[in-house]
Amino acid sequence: MSTYSNIKKNLNINIDKHLNDGFAHLTHYWQNHKNGVSQYFKSPAVEYLQEKILDVTEEPEQLYIPLKYDVPFPPQANPKFRFIDLFAGIGGIRMAYQKLGGKCVFTSEWNNFAKRTYEANFGEMPFGDITQISEKDIPDHEVLLAGFPCQPFSIAGVSKKNSLGRKHGFMDETQGTLFFDIARILDYKKTPAFMLENVKNLVSHDKGNTFKVIKNTLEELGYTIYYKVLDGKHFVPQHRERILIVGFRNEIFKGEEGFEFPKLPNPVKKFKEILDPEVDPKYTLSDKLWSYLKTYAQKHKDKGNGFGYGLTDLNGISRTISARYYKDGAEILVPQHDSNPRRLTPRECARLQGFPEDFVIPVSDNQAYRQFGNSVTVPLMHAVGKQVVKSLLKKTDGKHPEQGD
Repeated sequence: MSTYSNIKKNLNINIDKHLNDGFAHLTHYWQNHKNGVSQYFKSPAVEYLQEKILDVTEEPEQLYIPLKYDVPFPPQANPKFRFIDLFAGIGGIRMAYQKLGGKCVFTSEWNNFAKRTYEANFGEMPFGDITQISEKDIPDHEVLLAGFPCQPFSIAGVSKKNSLGRKHGFMDETQGTLFFDIARILDYKKTPAFMLENVKNLVSHDKGNTFKVIKNTLEELGYTIYYKVLDGKHFVPQHRERILIVGFRNEIFKGEEGFEFPKLPNPVKKFKEILDPEVDPKYTLSDKLWSYLKTYAQKHKDKGNGFGYGLTDLNGISRTISARYYKDGAEILVPQHDSNPRRLTPRECARLQGFPEDFVIPVSDNQAYRQFGNSVTVPLMHAVGKQVVKSLLKKTDGKHPEQGD
């Protein structure tokens, strides 16, 4: 049986040379040639395979479609719904919704290192910069997912908009921000449901104006909105608060989605549970770095500030891991007997975010730290996603997407 890995090997595909939209078309076609959306990917996929990989003119037989995906998280064989994964990172939100029975039909992520990790785990190369992709080129889907970056908005006055005859406020107020790309896709595709994830400070950002624009825009586009700040500590030994914004299209659900955020379990996880018994000495802080961190912390303490390193309680939970963890590991340090503290290993970071043990980490430690620091707490996404899917399938009677090319 032909496998994804064998095809890459037979075609001599070095992933680092294919971190582009051409290979994204090819892998998206391979994963979607039977679920009614192949027309979005086939022509560019054939062209890329012919010109960049095979160097032939005739159409390759069956486009080398894999019959078996030997990756840690293969696509759903019998999906209950379709979704798209925007600002995808390394796929933490995809993992949750795939586990809930969803089939990803489009994904986008601009960072090449994150793309590499994504492909290694899902067998699919994300498309690049979403700002350069037309909403017309995105397949039909039931759920839009996005962990979008927070950016400031300039809020245009109502009188100004009226005087200019602008009908769509979101076009005026969100243009130039990445949230605009979510809005234009929702506006064009009329997606039934969505889930957005962001830092908890989104609510208070720019004195509340940023969130006001987001909420007003989504409601203007025809959605009923639910939002709540939830903490990952209910599933993993890490204090990590994030805002989740969920929406359902009014003309489809008519206010009868019956959505509620999940009741989260009591936090019982202990930090020591994610640690490896033996760790390479290279993760132990040097005397110079440890001395610097202690001096830096004392300096800010004397000023009455709370800045400084975080020596984590092994029986408690850690601070929030961030993308800057690669610099010095200061926010989450592991105490050690008779030695300086150490930083977490990439695998321990993966566990701290709730990623399974078979999640592949194909990048350097520094890139892995960035990726897990930017990622989501997977079991929290799963818990919220379960409620979203419950409301979705209740409305669609659990009907599967149409099959057929």
